[in-house]
Amino acid sequence: MAKQSLWLRCEKKPFERRTAITPTTAKKLIDAGFEIFVERDSQRIFKDEEYEAVGCKLVEHNSWPNAPKDIPIIGLKELPESDDPIPHTHIQFAHCYKQQAGWSKVLSRFHRGGGTLYDLEFLTDEQGRRVAAFGYHAGFAGAAAGALALAAERRGKPLGQLEPYENEDAMVESVKAELGGSGKGLKVLVIGALGRCGRGAVDLFRKVGVEEDDILKWDMAETAKGGPFQEILDVDVFVNCIYLSSPIPPFLTKEQIAAAGKDRRLRVVVDVSCDTTNPHNPIPIYNINTTFSKPTVPVEVGEGNPPLSVISIDHLPTLLPREASEQFSAALLPSLLELPNRKTARVWVEAEQLFRQKLAEAAKVEGL
Repeated sequence: MAKQSLWLRCEKKPFERRTAITPTTAKKLIDAGFEIFVERDSQRIFKDEEYEAVGCKLVEHNSWPNAPKDIPIIGLKELPESDDPIPHTHIQFAHCYKQQAGWSKVLSRFHRGGGTLYDLEFLTDEQGRRVAAFGYHAGFAGAAAGALALAAERRGKPLGQLEPYENEDAMVESVKAELGGSGKGLKVLVIGALGRCGRGAVDLFRKVGVEEDDILKWDMAETAKGGPFQEILDVDVFVNCIYLSSPIPPFLTKEQIAAAGKDRRLRVVVDVSCDTTNPHNPIPIYNINTTFSKPTVPVEVGEGNPPLSVISIDHLPTLLPREASEQFSAALLPSLLELPNRKTARVWVEAEQLFRQKLAEAAKVEGL
């Protein structure tokens, strides 16, 4: 049987240092009979030489459009915007299955090129849970960014550019230092606290010294009554970690913020879920994604009222690129080992069925 080839592309999103396949995972795939091509990428947290050392074949940066059409291309974040047809099979987070902005245009590229998309967000196990997710590190990094934004606000400044940390411990120590040594005295609320993302946020707050009684942990039971929720206005930092699968009442509204006036304690909202362009965004107080270079966007609060900012960075785990990549890649490995049997292996068959369904919806919208 011919070797299964896989092509790891570079990431073109600014500041994105994570990868779907680490050298550790690449070696395990090669040991299982795979042939792994890796695009050179100075932005990636792992050096090109680390891949070469385990037997990967290095290829030129961003050369995947010229790769043989039968080699699946794997990456993390969405491809740069383009009208070019896509003939390859791509494995990535495409952010186009929940009618996000531009979703039908993205899928129309696959329609016109005859390519296939396996969206990493929708590779699921028998229980319907994602086989691999960055949720924990997204929550951990999001909570850290929120605490840093609060510390900056207390000094009367917006939060400056965020840089990746070597590891979790370095991130924790940095946040504690910015908070004056400890997070004691902060009051925070995490919605979606029982999920992977929420657990990460709660862990960060604990590690920086926020007292347990001051970490409000909400999940479906607490939000069942439907928002908006006054309790959000009564904490310093609110972190949204929910997975939005259907329309829900908003958690927080501009009207609610205006009505609170000077009595509002809330200073920072971290929307880890980043459903910014989703028509059912449960935090409709902002409308742009923020970036590592400009992490916060101010919310219109009315003259004389205390400031409020939102962090809505859609790739927060890249603040911990090495740990987040190793964890994600290890979780993805069992599914990647099934790639040679993707026409019969359940995880890939179901992902392709979903793609075909969404492709048909996009073709209808685009008039194809």
